[in-house]
Amino acid sequence: MAVAVRVIPCLDVAAGRVVKGVNFTGLRDAGDPVELARRYDREGADELTFLDITASAAGRQTTLEVVSRTAEQVFIPLTVGGGVRSVADVDALLRAGADKVGVNTAAIARPELLAEIADRFGRQVLVLSVDARRAAATESGFEVTTHGGRRGTGIDALRWAARAAELGAGEILLNSMDADGTRAGFDTELISAVRAVVSVPVIASGGAGEVGHFPPAVAAGADAVLAASIFHYRQTSIGEVKRGLAAAGLPVRLLDPAGQG
Repeated sequence: MAVAVRVIPCLDVAAGRVVKGVNFTGLRDAGDPVELARRYDREGADELTFLDITASAAGRQTTLEVVSRTAEQVFIPLTVGGGVRSVADVDALLRAGADKVGVNTAAIARPELLAEIADRFGRQVLVLSVDARRAAATESGFEVTTHGGRRGTGIDALRWAARAAELGAGEILLNSMDADGTRAGFDTELISAVRAVVSVPVIASGGAGEVGHFPPAVAAGADAVLAASIFHYRQTSIGEVKRGLAAAGLPVRLLDPAGQG
């Protein structure tokens, strides 16, 4: 049987609140992370991603207390990222209730961190976040950004994804900076390009605006689809997205008829 496409709500957290902007700017409040986590678990989310989006830029660690309270509310896999710079940081997040840990900026500065985490905890724990945008100067036409999309690196996004998978990343969380928050659809060109160079699962992020945007992301090569604002502001529900994927002939895990999805 085909592996079900995962639908993953994303909680972008700053100062203990869920926020959302466009292209990582103009952030506005979207609610309490604990309340939203509880709601998404109930609605049939397959996983939940919690990103402390200001941790790296502020040079601090993810707020463990908020992670712990969020983890207590969900019974699905929880991925936490933001400000992860060491094996010790990963250990602390796992102890706080995370099932998987996302790494971004610190791995670019020191790629061997990925191997250290995978060796210690197993690659199934390690999610590499790649915030990519179009850049003519790179070979593939896509570059990696850091610090919540605020800094370009000049590093080719495809080369980096492939190298990270070799080093031990178990999944690639691929966020299109060009599409982020625009609600104009996922960046299928970027998804296809990364899918061609890695064998690990790819989570597509950035650009979801309606149910019809999700099937093309999967067709382009995504194993999972992640969205934030359209779920937070109730433009659509997880159940509606799953039904849309199912209608497109894609395998999904639907709630039973008594569920809320």
